[in-house]
Amino acid sequence: MQTLIIPRLNQKVASAAEIPAALQVAGISYSTIENVNWPGEFPYKPKVEFAVAHEGDALLLHYRVEEQSVRAVAKQDHEHIWEDACVEFFCMPASDGLYYNIECNCTGKLIVAVGKDRNERQPASKEVMLQIDRWASLGTEPFDTREQPTKWEVALRVPILTFFKHKLDSFDGLKAKGNVYKCGDNLPVPHFISWNPIKTENPDFHRPEFFGEITFE
Repeated sequence: MQTLIIPRLNQKVASAAEIPAALQVAGISYSTIENVNWPGEFPYKPKVEFAVAHEGDALLLHYRVEEQSVRAVAKQDHEHIWEDACVEFFCMPASDGLYYNIECNCTGKLIVAVGKDRNERQPASKEVMLQIDRWASLGTEPFDTREQPTKWEVALRVPILTFFKHKLDSFDGLKAKGNVYKCGDNLPVPHFISWNPIKTENPDFHRPEFFGEITFE
């Protein structure tokens, strides 16, 4: 099982666009998403790395991706984000079994929902979604499939209120579980890779029994 330590930044980051530089200045290390869990049917592994930090009241995420094609058809939040070039952060902040999926395509469109499995998930409200600041290196306009090698990045500033089913005062010292993913269901070469390995017969990211350990400093 993988373990992720999420350091605390001493200075506030004003916007998502400033996250990559802030993480670099702070010396935050990047982890890779490289587990090809279903190599028989989905062997493709794009190059993906991510860094995470927190400010006590906000989570800071930065993804860097290199892949052979991209797609960003979703026009707004809570559409089929996973069918585009997509990165995902799943987090279970308490021992009650509830976990959040924060899914982001390459133009910053998001899905945020909570539940105990893939069924009957409760989406975050529009008010919650509006509080999440996003930055995308490819811009924010939707586009159809581009069959060419592409490097892209997204950064998210996720306020603690995004975890709306839990009364979290601060991320400081929080012990959690989770996983981080890269997928693209409708890309020319579909793929499903993870930070912590998943041992199921078919692709399934909604498997909290395979979450890794997450510690917030």
